[in-house]
Parts: sequence; C-alpha cells; structure tokens
Amino acid sequence: MSGEAGAETYEITEAGADGTPDERSGVPAGTPVVAELALKPALEAVLMVVDEPATEEHLARVLQRPRRAVALALRELSDDYTRQGRGFDLRLVAGGWRFYSRAAYADAVESFVLDGQQARLTQAALETLAVVAYRQPVSRSRVSAVRGVNCDGVMRTLLQRGLVEEAGTEPETGAILYRTTNYFLERMGLRGLDELPELAPFLPEADAVEGDSPEGIPSFDVDDSGDSQTDH
Repeated sequence: MSGEAGAETYEITEAGADGTPDERSGVPAGTPVVAELALKPALEAVLMVVDEPATEEHLARVLQRPRRAVALALRELSDDYTRQGRGFDLRLVAGGWRFYSRAAYADAVESFVLDGQQARLTQAALETLAVVAYRQPVSRSRVSAVRGVNCDGVMRTLLQRGLVEEAGTEPETGAILYRTTNYFLERMGLRGLDELPELAPFLPEADAVEGDSPEGIPSFDVDDSGDSQTDH
C-alpha cells in the first residue's frame, strides 16, 4: 500500500493466465524494473558481455519478457545487422545467441588477433579434431588408427582447450570415448553436429579400422605440434 488512500502498488512481474502475478518469474522485491527498458537495446547490452551463447529462455527471464518477444527481437536484430552490412553478426549457435565478427572481415580480425603470432591449432590437432567430430563417440586408439599415427598428446591438447570431452567407455574394451563439446560448436559457428560439412564419406568406415585399432596401441608422450608413428 502507498501513502495515498486507496492507491496500491505492486512489484511488476509476469502475469499468469488468471491475471495474477506469476511467482515463477523469480523477480525479487526491489528489483529494478528491467521490463520497462527497450527490448532490443537491452538485448544488445546483455549480449555484449556474455562469454558463451545465451539461450532465449535465459534472456527472457533476465529481461522479464515473454520468450516469443525475445526470439522475435533477436531475429530482427540479426536481419538488421545483415541488411546494414555491419562488421558483426548476431547468430544462433549451440543453442544460444551471441555476437560474432562477420566472415567477410575475417582477415582484419585475424591480423589484429595474431599480429604476427601463430595462435591456431596445429595441423595434427585439426585432423584429430575432425576424426572425433565425424566418428564420435570414439576412442583414442580408433582415432590413431584412422590417422595412422598415435594421437595421445594431441588429444590431451584438445581436452585442455575444451574442444573435446569424455563420453563414457566402450563396452567391448572399456576404453574411454570422446566427443566434441558445445564450445566446439560455438567456435565452429554451428547450431549442431548436423551442420558439419559432408566430409564423413572420405573417412574410413569404423569396420575398416576395427582390426587395426586395438586398445593395446602403445601410448607416447608427444608434443601437440606433431605426432608419433603408431606401431602396428
């Protein structure tokens, strides 16, 4: 109740189907009225500070708006940036939205980021990552069999960089299986694995390397800049 007779004030929350405040909105008393902010600028401000793609559900909860309104605003922003030819793009990647540099300006970004330094994954790491992406979940020995070289050191690098992760064990051998992560999708600019280029036909089928990929393949400590030849 306010100080004036007959006047009542309430915290602004999402209304339920019956018009009553929705307690599930999770907005505590005293919270600034974010719902009164202009939606598109608010989305831009939030997305400028995220360190991973933000889901529509999360953005709707934070900005106290219906998810449908947030989803529509995000797509309109993305279309606006493309139409205006901006140097950045707003994309739906790995289940969420995030700003990315536009591909047309990749050379400028690369020049700034690298500035004469080599910061990319090695060829060995890229090849290993490709095998995991197309054969996942897959064990280290199977990756080694496909590539023809031991990849233990390279796999450790990919794990440390968060591009691959453990995905259980192989029932027949007990070997640890690996798969790509959401961070991999984010860095590749993919919504899901179904958007990977059609390269799988160029890799040997799993049955073709079955006999040559026992878990007994020796493990070597190698630098991620190269590989050790696998003994067969």
